[in-house]
Amino acid sequence: MSSMQSNSSANVSFVHPATFFIKGFVNIPLAKYYYVFLSLVYVVTVLGNSFIMCIIYLARRLHTAKYIAVFHLALSDLCGSSALIPKLIDIFLFEHQDISYEACLANMFFVFHFMNLQSLTLLVLAYDRLVAICFPLCYHAIVTKPAMFLIIGVIWIVSVTFFSVHVNLVNRLSFCRSNVIDTYYCDFAPIYRLACNDNFGRYNIMMGKLIFGLLICIPPILIFISYFYIALTLLKIAHGADRIKAMKSCTSHLILVAIFYLPILSNNIAALTTFFHPNARIINNSLTQTIPPMLNPIIYTLKSEEVMQSIKELYKRSRVHATMTRNVKCSGRNKKLFKRSLHFSI
Repeated sequence: MSSMQSNSSANVSFVHPATFFIKGFVNIPLAKYYYVFLSLVYVVTVLGNSFIMCIIYLARRLHTAKYIAVFHLALSDLCGSSALIPKLIDIFLFEHQDISYEACLANMFFVFHFMNLQSLTLLVLAYDRLVAICFPLCYHAIVTKPAMFLIIGVIWIVSVTFFSVHVNLVNRLSFCRSNVIDTYYCDFAPIYRLACNDNFGRYNIMMGKLIFGLLICIPPILIFISYFYIALTLLKIAHGADRIKAMKSCTSHLILVAIFYLPILSNNIAALTTFFHPNARIINNSLTQTIPPMLNPIIYTLKSEEVMQSIKELYKRSRVHATMTRNVKCSGRNKKLFKRSLHFSI
């Protein structure tokens, strides 16, 4: 075990390790290839989410409340992957498995915070679809850009406050047994199991349950309820073409919801009902956290007619601009040649 450092607060001493050791895979000789794969996933995630954010920023037709939420989802995906994958690659691919105590808590905060933002942004997009389909006449009065910025601001304040309290409670645990974390990043449960004092155990268990509810349970339940009302509204639409058009506007969001929540729910149900080998748990959890942020921009690009149309318009605009620039250069060159020929003729 590494050296311990003691922090004192209100006459209570907390023993913290100087570093934690991230254990990762056990007895897998070719594990580095998996981390190389995650590196490729991260590259695609960065390119895809940066691309969708640039398209939303450049295309004026996408400057709507809905695409403010889509932009925020892409930003959350990008930041969430950046909080997890580069550190994971540094730890295992470059064998820097010791991580300082403070860096470990920071890693926990940012991974949880951005996962929570992804989850709540999917809920915000469900709210957008609910108002658009169930209350179409009031949509532009309810879902405005200021309202969307306010919702996203509230999400950030709630999430930052919640996980700051959560990390502070972890900071009030003492660690005197081991500093080896049996997973691939600074996750709450493996760190909590290393603690040897239970002064704040009740609060930490409560916070763990709140995280489970906030991240995994409440948002998909609310999304399911919203789509239940959407389905009832769609059944009342007389014209089949209008019904299909309304359904198409929901497909990309439903796919995002499925690829985000189904793996998480499956992993948690499997963990409660069957024994998971640590290596299998690491693969399942890491893919659950890294694949959805990579797929989200691809799905929104391919499934959204507005985004595809905006990409075509920006491409045509760039070609027109390039043609005009080339013509101006050619015109300038021709003027110079004409002046030169006129000079020689004189």
